[in-house]
Amino acid sequence: MSSPADLPSGLDLSHLMDTAYRQARSGLEEGGIPIGAALFAADGTLLGEGRNRRVQQDDPSAHAETDAFRAAGRQRDYSSTIMVTTLAPCWYCSGLIRQFGIGSVVIGENRSFQGGEDWLADLGVSVTILDDERCTAMMSKFIAANPGLWNEDIGVVDDEGDRA
Repeated sequence: MSSPADLPSGLDLSHLMDTAYRQARSGLEEGGIPIGAALFAADGTLLGEGRNRRVQQDDPSAHAETDAFRAAGRQRDYSSTIMVTTLAPCWYCSGLIRQFGIGSVVIGENRSFQGGEDWLADLGVSVTILDDERCTAMMSKFIAANPGLWNEDIGVVDDEGDRA
């Protein structure tokens, strides 16, 4: 994994994470899964922010990173952009990061879930894990209270073929 030194100098990563965290809190307040994300330019300019809206929009593709990506609109080049997300990106969102060549990913936490962060790092994407206690606490509490919804979100199916 990368260190914050791999990111453009002068960026306050906790400030960038604050944007994603606010999105996650909004999603939780709406009855959704508390994962937030934001896409930033290399200088820290916010391009787009979003949250997991799978429940709110009844859309299985409405993950936080894709929501932020869509909100950012078209960019000519994503190589210098920074995707900030409260939770390690799943394989779907890791694929989006790879497909469009997003250059850096800042992850709030990856204790609750590990996705494609190692794969992205192996492909040359700068990956920084902040181990943000706010993100960990919010996800841990949510998962404990909503195991079936969480398992649905990450694609875990029980032995009878139903979502756990």
